[in-house]
Amino acid sequence: MEHVKALTFKGLLTLAVLWLILTVGFGVSFWHVIILTVILGVLSYPGDVFLLPKIDNLPATAGDFVLSFLVIWLYGTLFFTADISVWLASLISALFLAGGEYYYHTYLATHLLPANNRLRMDSQ
Repeated sequence: MEHVKALTFKGLLTLAVLWLILTVGFGVSFWHVIILTVILGVLSYPGDVFLLPKIDNLPATAGDFVLSFLVIWLYGTLFFTADISVWLASLISALFLAGGEYYYHTYLATHLLPANNRLRMDSQ
């Protein structure tokens, strides 16, 4: 049940950030935002669960930034209209997603991950 809560939290965070930046800011279709939210969730959640306990929050957040930027940029290059600056949209989205992921990792450390993870020990 905790994984469902964590995935829901991550999904809503990602959906909100991408909707605000991509749909409101750049005019990208909401369906593209939903697809990107699912892709990012599928690709990043396993890393959050298995990699985050072994590394600190900052490197994990940096990894999420790179992953988000590359996924949004690649997807945008393939599917967004030509009048959108895909590079800028990807950069802004990845920055805000990384900011949210930093706090999301803290949530994971205190609610889902084992007690011996490095992030939990650093946050006490």
